[in-house]
Amino acid sequence: MQSSIGGFCLKMTICLLLLLTISIHVNGFFVKNCKVVGSLNKSNTLKVFCTRKGLYTVPEKLPYRTRVLDISRNEISKVMNNDLLHLSFLTNLNMSYNQIKVVEEHAFRNLVALQQLNLAYNKLTTIPDRLFHNLSYLTYLRLDENRIAKINPSVFLPLTSLVTLNLSGNSLHRIQEVQPLFTLPCLKDFCIRSNGFYSFKTTEVSNTSLQLKTLDLSQNPLKVFSITSNIFPDLEILDLAFISRSMKWDVKDNSFLRNVKRLNLNGIKMASEEMKVLLQTFSSSLGVLKLEQIGEEKVKALVEPACISNSPKTLQLRFNNFTSISEKELQLCTNVTMLDFSDNKVQNVSILAFRSMNKLRILNLSHNKLKAVPIAIRNISTLEILEISYNNMTKITRLDFLNLKKLLTLHVYRNDLRVVEDFAFQDLKNLRSLIMSSNKLLNINVKLWFGLCKLEYLQLASNKLSWIQRGDFKYLQSLTRLDLDDNQIQMIAIGAFDGLVCLKFLNLQSNKITQKSISSSVFSGLKRLQTLQLNNNYISYASQKRLKRPLFTSLTSLKFLSIYSQGHNGMMNIPLNFLEGLNSLRTFKARNLNIDSVHPLTFAPTPNLTFLDLSRNELISLSSKVFMPIQHLTRLSMSKTGLQSIDFLRKANLTEMQMLTIQKNALSFINDTVISSLPNLVYLSMEGNVFSCDCTNAWFIKWAEISNNTQVLNADQFKCNFPPKLRGSKLFKLDINSCVVDVEFYCFISSATVVLLTMIGALLYHFLRSQVVYAYYILLAFVYDSKQQRKQKADSFQYDAFISYNTHDELWVMSELLPQLEGEQGWSLCLHHRDFQPGKPIIENIVDSIYGSRKTICVISHHYLESEWCSSEIQLASFRIFDEKKDILILVFLEDIPTHQLSPYYRMRRLVKKRTYLSWPKPGKDTQVFWQKLRVALETRVAEEENFIL
Repeated sequence: MQSSIGGFCLKMTICLLLLLTISIHVNGFFVKNCKVVGSLNKSNTLKVFCTRKGLYTVPEKLPYRTRVLDISRNEISKVMNNDLLHLSFLTNLNMSYNQIKVVEEHAFRNLVALQQLNLAYNKLTTIPDRLFHNLSYLTYLRLDENRIAKINPSVFLPLTSLVTLNLSGNSLHRIQEVQPLFTLPCLKDFCIRSNGFYSFKTTEVSNTSLQLKTLDLSQNPLKVFSITSNIFPDLEILDLAFISRSMKWDVKDNSFLRNVKRLNLNGIKMASEEMKVLLQTFSSSLGVLKLEQIGEEKVKALVEPACISNSPKTLQLRFNNFTSISEKELQLCTNVTMLDFSDNKVQNVSILAFRSMNKLRILNLSHNKLKAVPIAIRNISTLEILEISYNNMTKITRLDFLNLKKLLTLHVYRNDLRVVEDFAFQDLKNLRSLIMSSNKLLNINVKLWFGLCKLEYLQLASNKLSWIQRGDFKYLQSLTRLDLDDNQIQMIAIGAFDGLVCLKFLNLQSNKITQKSISSSVFSGLKRLQTLQLNNNYISYASQKRLKRPLFTSLTSLKFLSIYSQGHNGMMNIPLNFLEGLNSLRTFKARNLNIDSVHPLTFAPTPNLTFLDLSRNELISLSSKVFMPIQHLTRLSMSKTGLQSIDFLRKANLTEMQMLTIQKNALSFINDTVISSLPNLVYLSMEGNVFSCDCTNAWFIKWAEISNNTQVLNADQFKCNFPPKLRGSKLFKLDINSCVVDVEFYCFISSATVVLLTMIGALLYHFLRSQVVYAYYILLAFVYDSKQQRKQKADSFQYDAFISYNTHDELWVMSELLPQLEGEQGWSLCLHHRDFQPGKPIIENIVDSIYGSRKTICVISHHYLESEWCSSEIQLASFRIFDEKKDILILVFLEDIPTHQLSPYYRMRRLVKKRTYLSWPKPGKDTQVFWQKLRVALETRVAEEENFIL
């Protein structure tokens, strides 16, 4: 008896020491509803993002060294004094797009390092008097789109470093209310757009010069704009868009606004004559003039006087419903370098429309109704950027771009181009970027690119190209980026990319390329290629056998390769030498390929790989040998692969791993030794797994909550799947304190109980001997009756036995056990690969199979002992023993396993010590006795079970 108590106490001590060991040697952390970026050990890098999490309060337990905190787009309604008390390192705080109505007066008092504060798009009506005390380093403040109707003049006085202030979209009506803000010593940018200001007078603002550089008064119902003194000598940007129709313009001296460089008059409702007076106020230094959403006639009346008096370098005339551009309206705009006519309805452009614009460098005619490239463009010899996208052009001729020798960028995407004539770009000797995507081009040829000797970027995506012929790009010797994605390319000829000696980026995704469409010779010559995208094609392989001619042997500089999502059935297999030659590869994306295994030699050619994505495949398990060649891996993604265990990482030696993504698999728990094998892990993402809410995960919960190096993303959202009564509840609500045993207390209770029971037993035997004998016979009768009832229920089981085995022993099960028990003896067996219900969580299938079978046969081998799922199965069977008080377990040993090797598996060791078991005969010995004993074990009813079971 004393030996039993001592053993119990020893086991409890070992469990406690195990928990302590875990908490000491494994590090990790997470913040509820937030993502943490950076290191807790480096205060200048730590950023916390909690956007769109449905938060109603400021998150708790934020790392005190946080520099950037983003809690925008939540449902927070109040900021309390103690919410941010400990964040003295914080420099950037974003609380926009919440429901904040109240910020307590001292909520920011400890944010002494704060430089940027965003409270935009909330419901603030007032600002507490002492809210900004101690924020002497604040340079950027947003309070726009609130409901602020009144401001105490002294509120902003502590903000001595404030440079940018936005109060737009509030309910302020008198400029005197914000007057103290104009005088802040460092204020440069002030936005009070969309309030209720009816007048703006310098007499109500200041009597001394200010340092303001940007003033936004747009969308206010201004009736008066009056400047009677030179208080804005440094003003560079003035925004008066969408102001009142009847505004009086009163500027006493044109020199008061002499330094304004950007003037926005979009949507202004003033009469044309009044606007001419307004424009005369600004000197020739005006750089940008916006006259959008005013109307064609009014703009035509204003462009000429604007170009005479202001000589703007940028003229924006968008959204004015122009249908044509004539020579007249632009003939005096000789200094304009950037002209934006986009988002109109232009169909016709006069041949001489731009004749006088001999300094024009940028012309935007996109989003119009042009059916051809305007002839007028040929006269702009200074043009560097031409934007004619989103029109109705069907053809480009060889004359369209004559004389444009300085053109650097040409955009003609989103048209209806079907034909581009040969030599159409021959005059564009200096062109660097050509974008012709989203058209209807059926083919290309080498003559098309003649003259483009300096082209660096060619975009041909989303056309109708079906093949690429040899030498199609040979004139593009300076090309570094080529986009051919989203076409219908089926064939790529050998030598198709000849001449692209500088190419670094090649996009061939979303085409109809098969493994027969390309060969290793296709990519020959691309010595500098660094990125290749082949995803969403139709490349597939029947096996993992070596390829006679691997595709990428010539791509010695390739760093990024993407091949995910191939065809209707996926890639099926990755040949073991598929990556041969890619010694420089850093990133390999191979998700959604329908592969079920990876050959151990697959990554041998890529020793420098740092990011591997194998998500959305059927990789239920992997060998650690797969990862041995890629010891520098820092990111591994294996989401939605059906993983039941990640024990393969223990021996993979991935000591540089920083981010592990294993979302939506069949993991019920994570072994602490796996995490310990990843010492540099920073992010662990494993949402959507089937977690077991019991003490097996106690260490994991504690590790995630209190440690410092690894963040378990969204850990607070993990849900339980087992046991059934806790299904759907949160894993982190599990009471882990119940998993830590007070060893001394339980030893005392156990000893005291044993002593007390011994004394009671002695007293009962001495004084109530006859009554005890009578009770004994009553108990026998009850047991007999229970046996009869259990016999009656025996026929209700679906199977005679559930077979628990490791996949490495599947050959023995299928070739020996199954033919004998089902074929010869006629038993009904349940096997996971055959009888588990598809789509149902693994753990549910296991539970249903064990409880739906009369017996559970465990096929024990060394592989079985190493498997987490097999361990779970024998544990669940043990639970059933204690639950139903029935012995249902049969142990079959395929190998000789010493007792000391069973010590980590204490349940199995106890079974072996207390009971006999079946051992599979060694080769050459007769198996008849084994099968006979197994038959007896299966036939044994509850009343007759003997040494083969627990």
